[in-house]
Amino acid sequence: MHIYFSGIGGAGVGPLAQIAHQAGYDVSGSDKQNSQYIQYLKNHGISEIHIGQSRDAIEAIHKRRPIDWFVYSSAVAIENPDAPELNYCREQNIKVSKRDELLNQILDEQNLKLIAIAGTHGKTTTTAMTVWLFKQLGQPISYLLPAKTSFAEMGEFNKKSSYFIYECDEFDRNFLAFEPDMSLITGVSWDHHEIFPTREDYQDAFREFIEQSRFTFMWQEDVDYLNLGLNETVAVMTSDDPNIDDIDLKGRYNRLDAALAMAAAHRATGNTATKLTKLINDFPGLSRRMERIVPNLYSDYAHTPEKIRGAMSVATEMAVEKSQKVVIVYEPLTDRRQHYMADDYQDCFDGASKLYWIPSYLAREDPGQRVIPPSELVTHLADPSIAEPMERGAHLKATIKKHLEDGDMVVCMAGGGGGSLDDWLREEFKK
Repeated sequence: MHIYFSGIGGAGVGPLAQIAHQAGYDVSGSDKQNSQYIQYLKNHGISEIHIGQSRDAIEAIHKRRPIDWFVYSSAVAIENPDAPELNYCREQNIKVSKRDELLNQILDEQNLKLIAIAGTHGKTTTTAMTVWLFKQLGQPISYLLPAKTSFAEMGEFNKKSSYFIYECDEFDRNFLAFEPDMSLITGVSWDHHEIFPTREDYQDAFREFIEQSRFTFMWQEDVDYLNLGLNETVAVMTSDDPNIDDIDLKGRYNRLDAALAMAAAHRATGNTATKLTKLINDFPGLSRRMERIVPNLYSDYAHTPEKIRGAMSVATEMAVEKSQKVVIVYEPLTDRRQHYMADDYQDCFDGASKLYWIPSYLAREDPGQRVIPPSELVTHLADPSIAEPMERGAHLKATIKKHLEDGDMVVCMAGGGGGSLDDWLREEFKK
């Protein structure tokens, strides 16, 4: 079967394409722009990827090797419901679906039990930690991991595995397409406002997801937030459990994510907390989660208040050891988010001595909304005096260099993909 993935460079679709390739499917695809992920996939055997999502390109591929299934990312349909590739496949009566339908087919065909990691923040880190534990335990595992690590591929299909580990994203209600054997809820706070217009919509979706899960681990705070009625299928964990302090990872949020991953590994494999703690303490991290670019310069995926607080908890613990000042460069992910969460920034950057706020990374925007400039967004901070609006460019580069020369720790926070602050950072500082 020939499967064509539209948006193959995305963190959700790209690893699925790799899994399909490993499972024996013929795979090709496209994306609107080149990226590190595209090159990663090409290096791992998916050679036919077209940059630019045009009708002519997919038609040429279909004529050479007929396409049986067109899988597209949620972003493709949201940005343009009449996308040329979509329309072409519909005209040719090619099967068309989002990623969840294909993944469910693979799960059914291979008789795999799903371990799903869901939540507003911490999903990718917890997913990576769970994969790490299974690998360190020598347990065969299949998984989809939407970030690069030193210990795992982005996607892996292992015929000997019983479980499939998956970051179950709530965006476009993707997670509601699954019925996991085990779910981990990393934390819940209203997000993706274009999909969930009200806080209640968001909460209802998580309640539904938990009902669809055979068993769920979650924090007491989220049980309270969702006003969830408990039963034997939900294991409630408390964030003040003193055993969490036995986990020797930087950042309070990282330790909480690790506790969830350990709970899943214990339930699936029966290994003791002592053994799992020893293994998780050696977790090497993943890309764009306090990833060092050059000495004292880091990139982090933080782009919501909860993610920012998590990144700050790691940064401040790291900086204390070297008596450094923490300097933040922040690029918000999408303007539309800012209209809902500007008031939630207040104390997010507590611990930073300086904050440089640059314009938002724009994607899937509402053309009817005004783009909020950094000069306005910083006024929502509890202490705006630490913040300075700035543009990405030569002045920002010189400013970062000066902080590095002064011995400061500089953390650049950005959630965007190709062309984001993260991309710019690597281009300007890793030459």
